[in-house]
Amino acid sequence: MNRVIHFEIPVENPERAIKFYEDVFGWEITKWDGPFDYWLIKTGEEGEPGIDGALMTKEMGDIVKNTIAVESFDEFAEKIQKNGGTMITEKMSVPGIGVMAAFEDTEGNVSAIMEPIME
Repeated sequence: MNRVIHFEIPVENPERAIKFYEDVFGWEITKWDGPFDYWLIKTGEEGEPGIDGALMTKEMGDIVKNTIAVESFDEFAEKIQKNGGTMITEKMSVPGIGVMAAFEDTEGNVSAIMEPIME
């Protein structure tokens, strides 16, 4: 099965949102050392149930989005389209992470698929 491996929360004010999520849930939030503003969220300890995520500015998107890990990006992009979904962003390489793109399902919900780099 293909699992949800990451979530993204769009925010208008990153500092305000970081304070909120750290104070309310105790999440650890750190700035990603990548080519755009993105803050990684650690929601628990390694090996505990759950997934980690990120905060991003609303300029990068304005909906909460889940990312699903797949073995082959191209295969799943084709499956999505054959089953009534729509790829809504181009395939994008994320340095050191993998390739990904967002899609819309048959009900209008937006998620993303990611083929992680296998080490």
